[in-house]
Amino acid sequence: MMTKTAFLARALVSLAFVVGSVVSAAAPTPQLRPVTFEDILDLKSVASPVISPDGAAVAFTVTGWEKGEDDEMRSVSHVFRVGVVDRQLLQLTHGEHGESAPQWSPDGKWLSFLAKRGKGEDAKRQVWLLRVSGGEALALTQAKEDVSSYEWSSDGARVAYVVRDPLGEDDEAKRKKKDDPLVYESVDRMHHLWVVDVSSKSSTQVTKGVDFTVKGQPSWAPSGTHIAFTAAPTPWIRDGRDDIYIADLESGKVRRVTDNPGPDQAPAWSRDGERIAYLSTPNDDEPLPDGTLVRPLVNARLTLYELGTGAIRDVSSGLDRIPSRPVWSADSSKVLVTVGDRAYREIYAYELGSDSYRKLTDKSFTGLGSQSEDGSRVAFTRESSTRASEVFVAAADFSDPRKLTSLHPQLEGVALGESEVITWKSPDGLEIEGVLLKPVGFQPGERYPLMVVAHGGPTGAHHDYFRVRYGDGGQHWAGRGWAVLYPNPRGSTNYGESFMRGNLGDWGGGDYRDIIAGVDALIERGVADPDQLAFQGWSYGGYMTCWTVSQTTRFKAAMIGAGLTNLVSMYGTNDIPNYLGTFFNGTLSPETEHLYRERSGLTYADEVTTPTLILHGGNDQRVPIGQPMEFFRALKDRGVPVELVFYPREGHGLREYYHRLDRMQRQYEWMTRHTLGSATDSN
Repeated sequence: MMTKTAFLARALVSLAFVVGSVVSAAAPTPQLRPVTFEDILDLKSVASPVISPDGAAVAFTVTGWEKGEDDEMRSVSHVFRVGVVDRQLLQLTHGEHGESAPQWSPDGKWLSFLAKRGKGEDAKRQVWLLRVSGGEALALTQAKEDVSSYEWSSDGARVAYVVRDPLGEDDEAKRKKKDDPLVYESVDRMHHLWVVDVSSKSSTQVTKGVDFTVKGQPSWAPSGTHIAFTAAPTPWIRDGRDDIYIADLESGKVRRVTDNPGPDQAPAWSRDGERIAYLSTPNDDEPLPDGTLVRPLVNARLTLYELGTGAIRDVSSGLDRIPSRPVWSADSSKVLVTVGDRAYREIYAYELGSDSYRKLTDKSFTGLGSQSEDGSRVAFTRESSTRASEVFVAAADFSDPRKLTSLHPQLEGVALGESEVITWKSPDGLEIEGVLLKPVGFQPGERYPLMVVAHGGPTGAHHDYFRVRYGDGGQHWAGRGWAVLYPNPRGSTNYGESFMRGNLGDWGGGDYRDIIAGVDALIERGVADPDQLAFQGWSYGGYMTCWTVSQTTRFKAAMIGAGLTNLVSMYGTNDIPNYLGTFFNGTLSPETEHLYRERSGLTYADEVTTPTLILHGGNDQRVPIGQPMEFFRALKDRGVPVELVFYPREGHGLREYYHRLDRMQRQYEWMTRHTLGSATDSN
């Protein structure tokens, strides 16, 4: 392994990339430094770009850490505006609790957003309006619970919004005095659709009762007489029986327009009023006794509902990827969708005239925003392996993209490892892709410690994006002389439905061999040191880490983050058992239990020798806390070096500043101590 002195010398080479700056040939070479944990936590998250109707400005959110009055670090988002021509940047909101979901009124005179103002439990998230010409923000809604989503009518006179039913007076009084027993999987408090008049600020409830709960964002008909929305029979996370409904505001009637047992979601009304585009996932399985179904592992289909005839048309042929929420073009001739496409996130357009798809971006990581009223411009976010996410505008077909923001000056002068998308063959001949992050100052022919990072899901994927971000802290590892492999084994999304279904009934089988083959390929290529290998992952990545250390002793250290270790107990205690059943031939039963047990890392605890760090949220309901406790006890009883850390108040992911910092420091120190044989400075 290279010495610290050699590494620092390489980190200062003039060929290293300098983020956010342009250096002329005659300019002196800046001194580059490794990425620190503080750099990672200081990185801003840029999201929700929406272009003004006239195409002159883009509103978006920037999320970062702020210190509150009590000195607590909070992740807070605020709304910003940037001019398309002058690129003048202005922060529009400054609330203590932050703001999200900006939208322009159709006439461009108002900018709306969601925000919680005030103190204590009585402060609820409302729709707020800010006059573009200046002035204070005004609360448009006065909902008794948090508004979850909203949308303007096309004439700008009304706003539809979704809010949860409030507690009754008696229940509210009991809650305040802590007389609040929780009935598991109760269905009494639903989300419902409301409409508020912008002028009078008077709200009207559109849907009510316990027949369904409204989910996601509503979509107005251009006429303003109807609203499309998604709803499900229960608020359970595991209930995927979503359907598309249409509310007639004049008659007050609500009708369901889809009857697919699987989820139908994300309706978007075309601007000509003739169609609703939505995402549909078929499911032909028999329902369970409570009416829910084991989730199918298939692509969601872009689907069109014809208002005139009621016909439903699946238009997904030609797109073997999973699309996101559809966005109509201004002339209603195209539907834009974002899809994960191999190691990237791309924009595709479905063209109604030719009944075909056209790819609008190439090898990018793009987040679709919105189009101007005339359809001539589109706003979006984009990042790459060498540049953090920024706001862009382009022509409607994404040609001539222009960057409008430079939001990360604090990263100027950091040294970045080079990212490369690579492929290799699994033992059965299947081609597997992944992202290799090389150490800063990488030299061909020299071997480096290798960190393998398994992704979550399993229906997830690693992307070739900017890795100065919270999580495994990729560029931090690269700055300290490590190579990092991000494999996308079978079971990952972004490679087609067949590939995604490749680990059905086979967790720890082909997917595990795919990852190990990637490690072998990097050893054969001369990149990885076979005696300095480490492994980590979160959620399903934590499962794969647990499984890996139970199957091989090749890795010198491991970190299991929020990982599944005993699939038998996992099934009965987590909040999405229907999804787990997808991969193990159905619900847990005498007929399926052997597979659940056979593919649990805990079953092979006697084989584990790898020093293992286990990190877990103390309030995780997705992977309950018994999972890490069972594996910890098994390793502890067998004398294997193991450490279990719980993070109070945290769910399936870590949200608090110091918990995130601790995770990165702790996993780095554990890995280096056990892989390299000595502790090193974590920053």
